[in-house]
This record gives sequence, C-alpha cells and structure tokens, in this order.
Amino acid sequence: MALGVLLAASAESASAITMANDPHGFHQLPWGVPLADIPELTVTRTNSHTTDYEFRDRPPLYADIPVESVHLSTVDAQFARVTVRYRGAQTHSQVLQFLERSYGVIERLPGQMMRGLNQQYTWRGPDTEISLTYEANRDRGFVFIESRNLAPRFQDRISDTAE
Repeated sequence: MALGVLLAASAESASAITMANDPHGFHQLPWGVPLADIPELTVTRTNSHTTDYEFRDRPPLYADIPVESVHLSTVDAQFARVTVRYRGAQTHSQVLQFLERSYGVIERLPGQMMRGLNQQYTWRGPDTEISLTYEANRDRGFVFIESRNLAPRFQDRISDTAE
C-alpha cells in the first residue's frame, strides 16, 4: 500500500493536451499505408496480425536525436504505431523539447513536480496520439506515436488470440 502511494506521488500527471499540428503519420508515411514494399524498411518481428519494421542501413534517430531504436508497426498490414526507445536524461530533455516545439507546450501548474520517478505526457490530435514516458530510476524513455483509429486494434488482436 505504501509503495503504491509513493509511486503515485512520484508520477507526473498523464493528462493529455490538444495537439497542435497533427502529423497524420510519421516521416511522410500516413497512417494506414502498408509498409511491406518500402525498401528503406526491414522486418524485425512478425506474427499473424502485426509486423514491426525499422529503418534499414541508418542509425536510429528521432527528430535528429540519437535514440536506441525506432520501430514502425502495422496491424493487419496497416501502419498504426511508432515506438521510440531512448536512454539518458539529456536525451529525454531533447525529446521533450522537440515534442513541445512541434505539438504544444505542456501546461505546468504551480507546485507541479517536473522531476519524478516517472514522467508521462500525452499530446492528442484528431488522427494521432503521442505519449512520452520517462522512467528516471531506470534512465530510459519511450515515445509512442499512434494512429488514434488503428492503434486500438493492437489490443483487439491480443485479446482475440489470448487463450
């Protein structure tokens, strides 16, 4: 019980702000397009309903920031999600600054904690939702860029195949 209270107290608010400039996809790839025939991508994982890709022959970058990985995912052959993984407080700061410049500044309320064990931010547009999570105790972060219409199918497909 005390651990749950501690974790809740240390987590940054996860409320969403309205996104400015919805990208409607990622790197000129609109949501819903098939990725199988794009020569710059290579398959990293596949199963019956989902396929993950990464860019071939180039280091992983997000907004010209070096990161650990950038995976593009399809569900039922339709582009639906990008997952960016990174490490380090400096990288986190750069990613957060890019997201705020591109999609809207996070409203910081007086007394709100900007540092904590977990920081979560969400930008929600008409077609795209971007979520940033940073785990300070593990010094790692994740950015999920998703189609608001297609991303729920990932969960649907997991539910459909669960025993």
